Amino acid sequence: VQLVESGGGLVQPGGSLRISCAASGFPFSTANMYWYRQAPGKERDFVASIYWSTDRTTYADSVKGRFAISRDNAKNTVSLQMNSLKPEDTAVYYCNWNMYWGQGTQVTVSS
Repeated sequence: VQLVESGGGLVQPGGSLRISCAASGFPFSTANMYWYRQAPGKERDFVASIYWSTDRTTYADSVKGRFAISRDNAKNTVSLQMNSLKPEDTAVYYCNWNMYWGQGTQVTVSS
């Protein structure tokens, strides 16, 4: 199993960023996929999820209305569109399936 995140970077407050996760080694089209994040000195927290059977999405309250998770089963990718970014969104963002994690991608929101 491999999960490879990409697309992180530095963005100003109020800006947008899209991060993606390329998945391989498991049946992606029937997998519930998740995004988590971990800020320095804090625990890893749930951000968003998307379910394979219905494409239903769920979000942490802190990102609801600003972030959108999506998936492309043809490309085995899951993405997270992040809008209206705030400094408190600064963290390493991780893609997750089952017990597997990617290496993470750093998102820094700062002026």
